[in-house]
Amino acid sequence: MNSRLRHWREAATVLLAAGGVGPACGGASARLPGALASSSSSPPPSFDYELLLLRRSAGSGFMPGAYVFPGGTVDAADFSAEWLQLLPEPPPRCGLGPVKGPRAPLFATERSELGGSPLPGDVAFRICAIRETFEEAGVLLLAPAAEGGRPGPACDGSPARLLPAERLPPASELAEWRRRVQRQPGAFLQLCRHLRCVPNIWALHEWSNWLTPAGRGGRRFDTAFYLCCLGQSPPPASHDQAEVTACKWTKPSEAIELFKSQDIWIPPPQFYELCRLCNFPSLRDLHRFGFERAVEGCERWMPVLLIASDGFMQILPGDELYPEDPDFTGERKLTLSTNKKTEDVLKEAIRLHRVVIQDLNKIAIHVNIPSKYKHINPLPLDSKMGNSTDCSSKL
Repeated sequence: MNSRLRHWREAATVLLAAGGVGPACGGASARLPGALASSSSSPPPSFDYELLLLRRSAGSGFMPGAYVFPGGTVDAADFSAEWLQLLPEPPPRCGLGPVKGPRAPLFATERSELGGSPLPGDVAFRICAIRETFEEAGVLLLAPAAEGGRPGPACDGSPARLLPAERLPPASELAEWRRRVQRQPGAFLQLCRHLRCVPNIWALHEWSNWLTPAGRGGRRFDTAFYLCCLGQSPPPASHDQAEVTACKWTKPSEAIELFKSQDIWIPPPQFYELCRLCNFPSLRDLHRFGFERAVEGCERWMPVLLIASDGFMQILPGDELYPEDPDFTGERKLTLSTNKKTEDVLKEAIRLHRVVIQDLNKIAIHVNIPSKYKHINPLPLDSKMGNSTDCSSKL
């Protein structure tokens, strides 16, 4: 682990999509990566897959009651060098493909140079996301161990599949393993050895990297977001009544509608990613995009807060107001503020990449610049301003 971290904790999460057993209704196709958001409204597409969302406990110290993707804080056990003895491909990347573009610090940091594990972040953060998905939802993203080759079924570019039921122990035994892993993350390695399986790190594709804004108070996390597509019906998921109090498989558009109707609350980063996923009604299109795009890498996004008279904005990289030298640590206590209303600030801008939050019940994404690293902008679900994406919710 990164022993130099003082201002935030490292974490990993997975956008877990399952389904795609038939063609997507409506036959809509994804827009080209980096395309600008349209100024006209687009009807919400139909989807042939669902996403796993988990409701955080109301007693949680970070985003209580929020619906989020499965994931959590990295543990030293995720960086254990013992994983190199279990994973079949040669270290250090264990068969993960190359990444061409510049890496976000979360992935680029050489842990071994900090006196840490020889296991790179590319591997360890995937293990973390898979472990946390099992702890929180009881879903095991494993692949059979094999000699001399990558075991993951996603290697050929197809969506992954879970282990067949006959490869798993009885439900009571698996539940006991889940409790053991929750108490001691190192038990996840023992479970994989017991099942003669490995975490299917090859089915997780680098998607984004979000750093909690400075100055908001409370905990901060530098989180790797991965995409994992399962070419099968959504598997059963169960909450643990501790960190997680509900599990929900839902289509991206349905999740946004539930947010609008005040049935659930979704934090801004997850809301942004849901709007991105709305570009892909087809699981196979989503998987192909994520599989091919992942080699480009991603940059770390730390929103910078701008306080307006009627709300605030999270300014994202590429926006004309984003600082050249962001205050990542929060030590300089830099703040952006204006006496103007958010609507007036938006009208004055030329290059937009920001999330507007007037209260917890109203969030809108505005972006009119091409996405970097061959990624894709959020789909404009409810546009109200020219050249902007407005995935707004009015409760």
